[in-house]
Amino acid sequence: MKLAASLVCLFTCLTAVAYDRVYVHPFNLFSFNKSTCEELENLVQEGKKTFVPISIESQTTPAYEDDLNNKVKLETRNLSITRRQKLSYLKDFVYVLSVRFYSELREAQRGQNLLLSPNSIYGLLLSFYLGASNQTAIDLQGLLGFVAPSGDPDCTSRVDGHKVLSTLRTIESLLVNNGDKELLFSKTLYLFSAPGVPLFESFVHDLVPSADVFYVQAVNFTNPGEAAKQINTFVEAKSRGQSKHLLTDLDPATNLLFAVDVHLAVSVKKALRLKEPHEFWVDSNTKVLVSGMSVTGTFKYKTDTSKTFAVIEAPVSKNALLVLMQPIDGNDLDKIEAELPLQSSAWLQDLSPRQIKLTLPELTIEGSSDLQELLADMKLATLLGKDADLSKISDANLTVGKVINKVLFKLSSDGADQPEDPATQKEDLVLLEVTLNKPFLLAVFEGKSKAMLFLGRVTNPLSSV
Repeated sequence: MKLAASLVCLFTCLTAVAYDRVYVHPFNLFSFNKSTCEELENLVQEGKKTFVPISIESQTTPAYEDDLNNKVKLETRNLSITRRQKLSYLKDFVYVLSVRFYSELREAQRGQNLLLSPNSIYGLLLSFYLGASNQTAIDLQGLLGFVAPSGDPDCTSRVDGHKVLSTLRTIESLLVNNGDKELLFSKTLYLFSAPGVPLFESFVHDLVPSADVFYVQAVNFTNPGEAAKQINTFVEAKSRGQSKHLLTDLDPATNLLFAVDVHLAVSVKKALRLKEPHEFWVDSNTKVLVSGMSVTGTFKYKTDTSKTFAVIEAPVSKNALLVLMQPIDGNDLDKIEAELPLQSSAWLQDLSPRQIKLTLPELTIEGSSDLQELLADMKLATLLGKDADLSKISDANLTVGKVINKVLFKLSSDGADQPEDPATQKEDLVLLEVTLNKPFLLAVFEGKSKAMLFLGRVTNPLSSV
């Protein structure tokens, strides 16, 4: 985990001046303290209580499901200095890890639309950290970006996953808890285990705050085709038809499978739907016609010093920033993707307010990735492999199958059609016209914390995946 250690050093240097000029090492904000360690020792026996999930074929709702989901509340807490420090550090750890995964997906899905949710990927790995022990826990902690400054192998050298999880959800709560009707966000977590596999109650309850809704079901994986069909049907029903084809195949040796399903829909205020189709050039020889929209306002904008790309930051709700990056002057998207910044804040730096008329396609794009495959591509296949110590999840021998991160992003106008005569502008107002008519990158940031919640590539607006 040398990379993780070097990233910690990088962030330590870059963020040495924290809020109120008080520097706290990021590890110490999230680690266990001695008193907590003593409490953990006393709770060891309580953590041994188990239950066996009900079959996915059951027509009844398990009692534990109501119990779990009745406790799920996404609340915005007051951002104290310590909480702001946690957000500041964690958002960079999340971003750096997501860029690593993005780089792997970019190679695997070259030329296709691509979308991932940094928070969700990080949250899935954090879920396994909460269920891991010994070397597996140490390796996962390092991958998540946390390396103890002292290096002492005691309890205080461990990160408290609950603190990290709480901070992740704070970012999401800042996005949605503002009465904004133009934005809809949902996050659903699924855990599927083989019949008869007992799960520790403490582990399952630890995951409750990680999503809006949490489902735990038993599935017979020995018939992979039937198991995939059952899971797909279950997810489609629970998502009310919004999520289809979660899985295409399964390993019959699997007895544990995770999936997270994230949806974000944004209706852009004062955006006018174009009367004519919007032209979008998939490549230099291929043009498609798509539904488009146009919005005029004061947005932040820049072109990089080498004139390779242009960036526009457009607020699309009270707390959501849509950042669009498009190649200019004959450059292509590959060059931009190969040089993604190492810090998420770099996306938002050196932007200046401009009066802009922005024209872009309406979008419905979807992304799906298996973290097990991505870890293998990163030479980390053993991290969640058959020898992984996940003894805080179950006392059974676990074989982790797919770990799915599914994401859906919709961007549309607020429903108004473009008038016959465009809105009258002041004669002395000089508008910069920006038209997204070729492949571009997009990112969605939470406005207060400046944490990146979505990262994607649009190569063809007509392709949802």
